[in-house]
Amino acid sequence: MDNKVLAVVNGKEITQVDLDSTIKRFPNERQGYLQTEAGKKQLLEEIISFELIYNYAKDNNMENDSDYIAQLEMAKKEILTQTAIAKVMQQVSVEDKEVEDYYNANKENFKEPETVSAKHILVESEEKAKEVAEEINAGTTFEDAAKKYSSCPSKEQGGNLGKFGRGQMVPEFEEAAFALEIGTLSAPVKTQFGYHLIKVEDKSKGAVKSFEEVKNSIKNKLLQERQSFKYTQLNKELRQKYDVQINN
Repeated sequence: MDNKVLAVVNGKEITQVDLDSTIKRFPNERQGYLQTEAGKKQLLEEIISFELIYNYAKDNNMENDSDYIAQLEMAKKEILTQTAIAKVMQQVSVEDKEVEDYYNANKENFKEPETVSAKHILVESEEKAKEVAEEINAGTTFEDAAKKYSSCPSKEQGGNLGKFGRGQMVPEFEEAAFALEIGTLSAPVKTQFGYHLIKVEDKSKGAVKSFEEVKNSIKNKLLQERQSFKYTQLNKELRQKYDVQINN
């Protein structure tokens, strides 16, 4: 593709490649607009303005301005420091075998919790719960009964509570839900909120995630730990090499 010249400012060409590379420096949500004709036109005007001010600054000898020199030295210091850190971090690596060994030694850390998906109907008394249960057993759907009788906001979704794990519900409710067979209507379950009729839609036993699922996250974790150790080690060595005085 030809690198089309879009504008020339004081002999400096601004090309399509210049525009495209500038767009890529913006956040993704901003790039969408800048890819439109209006966005490209606006950005080109901004690049032209930037070049004009750059020429103005050079013509007015601002390269010797004390503020410019101070900022330039600070920028150079930051860039040099970040370059040095990057070079040191490049010395740190994690082998695939180390990642696999870590996974095998820590499988319990990658275990997905046991969960259930359940619906419930909440009423004020055990007697009312038994009446509702009789209606359901006689043919009324659980969802319709929930909408008609339940005092829980979940009634609007037919009593659906979605998926939950242990520790997310009150103990009495949790114990009943995890013990219940899929599709079975529970007996009334008393909690601090009232009496519940529970119906479990699905169950998921806790299972260990596969190595492939967690391989990248383990590698990143080990790499970050080693880079942190490397940085601390380097800092300690440099404090011994260079004089450091801290005044209280």
